Amino acid sequence: MSETVERPSFPPLLRGVEIAGGQDVAAKAVAEASLGADPGLVVWRCSPERLEAALLLAPQAPLGQAVSVAFAVALGFGDALGALAPPEVAVHYEWPGVFRVNGARCGAMRVMADTADATAEPDWLVIALDVPFLPEGADPGETPDRTCLGEEGCVDITPERLLESWSRHTLMWINTWMTDGFAPLHEAWRARARGIGEDLPEGGTFVGLDEWGGQLVRSGAETRLRPLTRLLEAG
Repeated sequence: MSETVERPSFPPLLRGVEIAGGQDVAAKAVAEASLGADPGLVVWRCSPERLEAALLLAPQAPLGQAVSVAFAVALGFGDALGALAPPEVAVHYEWPGVFRVNGARCGAMRVMADTADATAEPDWLVIALDVPFLPEGADPGETPDRTCLGEEGCVDITPERLLESWSRHTLMWINTWMTDGFAPLHEAWRARARGIGEDLPEGGTFVGLDEWGGQLVRSGAETRLRPLTRLLEAG
């Protein structure tokens, strides 16, 4: 990797705020939202070890629908890494918010809102991204289902470059979500989905998504819904 410190630039409608080590990017974004910050704020921190970023949004829809914009963040990550990484690097999505690179877990999303009521329109939504670039202490052989970008052929990608690319691709998918709804995101996510048609550890078979990104699980003749709002953490 280059030793030159990069300063990521953000596309129009997004603006970045860098925070120091030791702070939680999602908590900082939630604090800014609570103080009335405008949507489009990206709170971020890049280190040699990882990329951490949180995006503040204000979707004008009930929470049960609004939370589906998290797929824009996931697709933005997949497209950004696909544009920067060697062609043999494969990116997949595991419902509801896990990223997999070459089959192993490599980062995830977190989602927070100012309400837990799926029928209420949230004042704000914070979607955070955390992607490791270097191993997190353990011998890779001890955690075969976890990886980092540095171990998957992405040593020439810096966290700053990925942040910049992710912000641009994510904004494109947010615009698609706003103009065309969730359906295009559903189609793109499903093309890289992991686990559809497979049995789940908690029982049942993952058969697909509903119209707002909830997981459909079939057990015998019964199909039940696990809503995407299970991604939510307390804001």
